[in-house]
Amino acid sequence: MEITGHSGCTGALAPPGTSWTFLTSHARVLLALAKDPGTRLRDVAATCVLTERTVQAIVADLEQEGYLTRVREGRRNHYGITPGAKFRHPAEEGRDIAGLLALFADAPPPAQPTVGPAATAFTGGGPLQFGP
Repeated sequence: MEITGHSGCTGALAPPGTSWTFLTSHARVLLALAKDPGTRLRDVAATCVLTERTVQAIVADLEQEGYLTRVREGRRNHYGITPGAKFRHPAEEGRDIAGLLALFADAPPPAQPTVGPAATAFTGGGPLQFGP
């Protein structure tokens, strides 16, 4: 199923039975380039399940807004994430994107139980708390 987000990105395939995901295409591309700054955009497109043209447009957006830098090294581009870049949406105003990048930098943590006593123990018996 092809989906279009409010950012205008098209081409992403949602998992079967769903119509949305938590991360935008822009976030996925940024994360892919953070993990491998020397990767080809064709490979980013395959990883993010986007068209190469969509990834090129997203990279242009990220560069224009100051999130990415691109340096030509021989026949390849090398991408750098701008230190201290902030989220754009007012709800996340003032927060560094570094936290998002760090969250996805390593292998995913083991799955946590979602029901039963172990899940309650994991959450401390109440809702998860975020922030200070």
